[in-house]
Amino acid sequence: MGRLAGKNAIVTGSARGIGKAIATRLADEGANVVIVDVNLDAAEETAKELAAKGVKTMAMKVNVVNYEEVEAMVNKTKEAWGSVDILVNNAGITRDNLILKMTPEDFDLVIDINLKGVFNGIKAVYPVMMKQRSGKIINIASIIGLMGNAGQANYAASKAGVIALTKTAAKELAGRGVQVNAVAPGYIKTAMTDQLPDAVKEEMLKLVPMKRMGLPEDVASVVFFLASPDSDYVTGQTITVDGGMVMA
Repeated sequence: MGRLAGKNAIVTGSARGIGKAIATRLADEGANVVIVDVNLDAAEETAKELAAKGVKTMAMKVNVVNYEEVEAMVNKTKEAWGSVDILVNNAGITRDNLILKMTPEDFDLVIDINLKGVFNGIKAVYPVMMKQRSGKIINIASIIGLMGNAGQANYAASKAGVIALTKTAAKELAGRGVQVNAVAPGYIKTAMTDQLPDAVKEEMLKLVPMKRMGLPEDVASVVFFLASPDSDYVTGQTITVDGGMVMA
């Protein structure tokens, strides 16, 4: 039996990439997992893969910007499985450009999905976990929210907001037995980074003391720690998974 056996988890943006790695790790540890994505076909495929591990799964198409959809996601999970023990707010996008060229629409879109989407997830699960007097909320931030990056004003602002929101929610829920933490990945090997030119990758690696890109599984391992009983006295924290790029 895994260390999360009997726990019920929701992971947004989990049909592929880092989100899928997180959902897979939680399932490997025995958690039942709701795969949430805007791509329902991909979500259903991932849910089917994880169900083969012997855990319960569901696939849901949810736009995290729409609070009613997020609330329905939480309520459906609780009705089906009896509780919501773990929420991982992972869904996010980029629309990179220099501030001079960035459109207000692209700024708003990234803020809406990356920050408001996290707020909606926390707000929807808040009363459920308060009543349970237990729960783990893990928000996926980014080192860009800590250090900034040229051409990513919208993304940096959204992820910095996630970190501040994490601290606030942690203070509000600490007395109810609920821990709220964030994970800030650095350069992680994904389908998106695989498409970058080799010269760009080389420049990126110069900023990483460990001289390698991280793997989605590296992020998933830290999320598992924060979802497990080992983190019961950890809240309001942002843990970087970046090979040493950001050292506070």
